[in-house]
Amino acid sequence: MRYQTGKQGRVFVCRLEDGEDLLKVLVGLCRKEDVKAAFFHVVGGMKSASIVVGPETEDMPPKPLYRKISESHEVTGTGTIFYAADEPRVHFHGAFGKKDTVKMGCLRDFSETFLVLEAVVIELTGIDAKRELDPASGMYLLKV
Repeated sequence: MRYQTGKQGRVFVCRLEDGEDLLKVLVGLCRKEDVKAAFFHVVGGMKSASIVVGPETEDMPPKPLYRKISESHEVTGTGTIFYAADEPRVHFHGAFGKKDTVKMGCLRDFSETFLVLEAVVIELTGIDAKRELDPASGMYLLKV
């Protein structure tokens, strides 16, 4: 295990409105407020999203297995934000539930808020971790 020690910086309490995209909002917040590293938690609703629910097989590079959220779901989850080059990269895993069905996965590509989605973003200071392209997996992985 590799790690760094940092401190908690600013705390942002965000309310996403109906139709907003969580990934785009978080990237925009990081650019506007010059947040270089963060941890966040989300609670609320989504009416559409694309999530990865695991690799199809254990082979490398992994081929993502996608599922779509195509109607309103309750959502809660947590994630991190670190830069890859000059771009904030969001890594969010959440649970998405509707009636008696729950899906859990990694949010990718897009999402659309249903009514309201709350996010608490906690800036991490003194951390210079980055996401770098891993040739074996083809994914941008955290480098500490």
